[in-house]
Formats: sequence, C-alpha cells, structure tokens
Amino acid sequence: MFSSLRPIRHLRRYREIAGVFFRHGFGFAFDHLGPEWRPLRRAPRLPPLKALPPLPEDLATHFRLALEELGPTFVKLGQILSTRPDLLPPSYIAELSKLQDSVPPAPWEAIRAVLTQELGREPEALFAAIDPQPMAAASLAQVHATTLPDGEEVVVKVQRPNIIPTISIDLEILSALAVRAQATPLGQVYDFVGIADDFAFTLRNELDYRREGRNADRFQANFARESHLYVPRVYWEYTTQRVLVLERIHGIKIDDIPALDAAGYDRHRVALHSARIIIKEVLEDGFFHADPHPGNFAVMPGEVIGAMDFGMVGYLRDRDRLDLIRLYIASVGLDTDGIVEQLIRMGAANVEVDRKGLSQDIDRLLTKYYSLPLKDIRAREVVEEIMPIAYRHHLRLPSNLWLLGKTLAMMEGLGLQLDPDFDMFAVSEPFVRRLAWRLALPRRAWGQELLRQGADWGELISRLPRTGNRLLEQAERGELFQIRLQDADSIMSRLDRLATRLALSVLVAALIVSLALLIPLTTAGGPLQLPVATGFIVATGLGVWLLISILRGTH
Repeated sequence: MFSSLRPIRHLRRYREIAGVFFRHGFGFAFDHLGPEWRPLRRAPRLPPLKALPPLPEDLATHFRLALEELGPTFVKLGQILSTRPDLLPPSYIAELSKLQDSVPPAPWEAIRAVLTQELGREPEALFAAIDPQPMAAASLAQVHATTLPDGEEVVVKVQRPNIIPTISIDLEILSALAVRAQATPLGQVYDFVGIADDFAFTLRNELDYRREGRNADRFQANFARESHLYVPRVYWEYTTQRVLVLERIHGIKIDDIPALDAAGYDRHRVALHSARIIIKEVLEDGFFHADPHPGNFAVMPGEVIGAMDFGMVGYLRDRDRLDLIRLYIASVGLDTDGIVEQLIRMGAANVEVDRKGLSQDIDRLLTKYYSLPLKDIRAREVVEEIMPIAYRHHLRLPSNLWLLGKTLAMMEGLGLQLDPDFDMFAVSEPFVRRLAWRLALPRRAWGQELLRQGADWGELISRLPRTGNRLLEQAERGELFQIRLQDADSIMSRLDRLATRLALSVLVAALIVSLALLIPLTTAGGPLQLPVATGFIVATGLGVWLLISILRGTH
C-alpha cells in the first residue's frame, strides 16, 4: 500500500502527468481522487489542443497522444493495454494499436558512455568499427551497426541513458494510482493492482537485455530442425543487462513487396513460412514472438525468414492450449452453451456472469460465420468482433491469450499482403490436429507426474505404521475424537429445549391431521362431534403455546 506522502515525493512528475491529461481533455478523471491527492488539482492547466467534442473516438485519440507525450513508460503501457480489450472499449484499443515507439536518437557520446560503463572498456577498443549513427531508435534503446575484431558484422542494442530512474518513478506512480482505483466501485470488477504489478514486471524484464538474449537462444533451440526460420546468434561475451550484441541479418523487409518481387522470391512460400513459424511457436512450443510487426522480420535467400527483437514474448501452458482447442471445437460445433461453460471453466467469465446476454452475443457472432468457408474467415475480424463482447461482459482472459490474438491477427495481415489467397486456417489445421492428439495421449509429463505422486505415496506408506500406532493409542484412551466445548451445560440445555419443541411440533401436526381425517365421520349431534371439536381446541392451544415459547427463545 502507498501512503498519502508518496504523491508529494514525486509531486513534479505527478503534476506533469496530470497537466498532460488535463490538456487532452481528461480532467474529469481527477474528480474522484481523495483528499491526499489535492496537490494534483493544482497541476498546471495547459491550454487544450482544441475544443473536444464529447465523442469517444476523439477521447481515444487524445488518450493515445497523451501517452506518447508522457514518454517511454506510458508508451509501453499503451502497447500493453492495446492487447487487453477486456479493460478498454474497442475505440481505445484501435487507437492504442497505432502507438509508435520511435523517437529521436540519443547523442552518441551518451551512448558511448553507457557502452564503456557496461563493457568495462571504450567501444573503440572492443570493436573493429561502430557506426555512431543508429540504425533504429526507440524509447528504451537504440541499435548501432558494429564490426567485431574478427570481421563479423553484428548489431549492438544499447539502453538509453538514465532511462531506469525515470521508469522507476513512473511505475511507482502507476502503482499508487492503481491502489487508489482499486478502492473505487470499478475495483470490484477489475484488478487494477494486479494489472499494474504485471505491467511493472513485464517492463522491468524488457529492460534486462540478458533475458532477451535467452529468449533468442530458446527460439534458436526450438527451430533447430526447421530451415525456414533463422535466429541470429547472441554474442554473450559482449552482452550485459543494458547491452545486447546480436549477429547482423541481411535481407529484405518482409512487407517490401516490390523488393521481394525484384529479388525473385516466391511470396506464397514466404507467407506459408511466416504462418508456420507462429503456429509452431503457439501450438507446439508454447513460446511465441509477440511483436511480429514487419520491421522485425527480413526475407533471406531461399525464402528463409530472419527474426529480430526478442524482447516481447508470450507463453502458453499445455492447459492454455487445451482450453483453446476446446473453445475451437465448441465454436466449430456452434455450441454456444459449451463456449460459455468453457469460458467459466477457464476463469475468463465469472459464475455470476449474465449467461443469457453472453450466450446471445456469442450466438450472433457464430451465426455471422455459420456455413462460411474457413478460408474466408479472417482472424483480425474475429478478434475485432470479440473485443466488444469481452468488454461488455468483463471477460478476463489471461493477458497472454489476448496477446496471442493480436499476434495471429498481425501475422494473418502480413500473410495476406504477401499472398491475397493466404488461408491461416488451412495452414494451422495439421498443427491443431497434432496438438490435440499430443495433449490427449499419455506423455512424458504424465510419467513424471506419476513418479512424483509415487514418491509422495511412498513417504505416506513409510510413515503409516508409526502414525497408525499413535492413533490407536489415542483411540484406546478415548482421546481420538475428544472435543472440548466452552459453556457445554448451556449448549446442552438449548439443545434439549430445541428437541422438546421439535417433538411437540410433530405431535401437534399429527393431532391436527388426525382430527381432520375424522371430520367426514362427524354428523350433526353425532357422538364424534364433541371429541373432534375439543381436539381442535387443544391442538390450537398447544400450537399457540409452542409459538409463544419459540418467539421468547429467539430474544
């Protein structure tokens, strides 16, 4: 938890953030803050960019512009939020997908100082050559072309100077705001603290380039037997937390269609290779490249695809992939109720979800694609159709599954650019079938689980004789199920009264039923008329007395 003194500690940055959002028309968001946040209300009210009409699309655009203006932490936050349609309306998701992580490069002298500090020597003493002009510059790092002493061409990714202190302050502020938001009614719907913690964990991991290097090595191992993907080598002797050195890949940018045609590449094969890469990553490896924009892929001779930038990756457990297959099977079978049940089983939908409304929305979506050939279904369109349903019903799919949906949509768009007849479902079908069999049949993991459980059973059996003797001794002494209750006499007295009332209630009910059965036998002046009437009077008196005693006992 963050105390009310935290905002004062970073008051200048808080006011800067507040001023930017005021300027872009989000002043209303600060009306619900508590008294400890009053200094924010005195944030400088910068003149608005223009008069904002109250349209969600305009606010969504200005939300993106505000994040870009606030710097790298908020740009990364926007990129993460663009994969979470369960948190924001579709118009915001569409705008955040446009976020550009491109900024002017840092001065060479500042980058040179980082290299010297991280590698222990000046770059001129370590490399045969290094170009001071970066090949690319982003909010967190920039990349320089370099040559090793043996003539090998590499690229050096260097973290921007003083970026970590700035990001640390921003993450602290976001965490404090998340704690505040959690106390609002919306906090009962969204886990703001959990979202802030996940974002902080992801961003801090992205700032450690050793982790990115390990990701590259893992992709290289996963595709060791595949010839259509090339993963560059990591030069670990030059790699640190803030510096990453990778083999340089030469090729044509994957979406540069004229250059690919001029080089004589088969675009259909390139599209197939790109699709098979992501499908293998998702369905076989459970570890996928989560930032597949065209700038991260180059086409090399033989239609081999070279991959770059391994900072953002996604993970899928076997359980996640099995859940996806179950959803796929239910969707193909147009089983709306099955889809809703599977979403609840996955924890994506709460058991208290509006099942009728969710079923209707899903049914409309399935009806739209009913009898449509798979080759005519577009993953991007499906994802865009799901987004408003997820937002409306607060579906909480794991962030990796939303990231996967965005990744598949990007890869499909790239495939269609390369080949207008590209069919993602046809390419994925054999992988889906193979994964279904692999998850259904016994696997080595099952054997490991049996061995682990066998060890647990072995330990239990070895302890059973000693524990059993102790339990038998306690049973002989009458201590096995010994229960001690405070105020036992009072409790027993209450139980006794309760049993008496219950018995009387049964007797009164039986008497009334018996008398009711005798009513048809009574005639005017007959011998049974007086006993039956007397019986009803007695039963009524007992019932009234029992009711009074019960009411007294409750006070």
